[in-house]
Amino acid sequence: MHALKYGGWPAVASGMAERMSRVGWPRDVVEERTALVPVPLGRQRLRSRGYNQSGILAFELARRWRIPVWEDVLQRSRETRSQTRLTPEERQHNVFGAFTAPESQRSRLRGSHVLIVDDVVTTGATLHACAEALFAGGARVISYVTFGRAPALGDQS
Repeated sequence: MHALKYGGWPAVASGMAERMSRVGWPRDVVEERTALVPVPLGRQRLRSRGYNQSGILAFELARRWRIPVWEDVLQRSRETRSQTRLTPEERQHNVFGAFTAPESQRSRLRGSHVLIVDDVVTTGATLHACAEALFAGGARVISYVTFGRAPALGDQS
């Protein structure tokens, strides 16, 4: 994960997506899932990293699951601080209202079952903020898939 996110090694995403693609989904989810939606990065972070790790994972999953990636149905409406050293409460506040579904994409979202793709989940604050925006944009069902789970500050070992 660290190599993909901070080490400039996007090639590791293929192996990560291979493992992610093995997640056992209920049959109805597999049959009705419409598209994969990567968590968008802020402009500054995208510029410094050079790529969106969640987007790379989404495209690798799309190839395996044979469903499209919709990069344009979810946008980051403002820059946020890195979540790495934030408490669960600070994480929620940091990403609250940070995502939006553009008006131009709402007809495509309407009634869909989308899967949010992210690299790692800690508290779920980012996934929740993304899901709220997608639901407000018309998505009917929202699932998510991540490669890993990281402990949050304050988690008990």
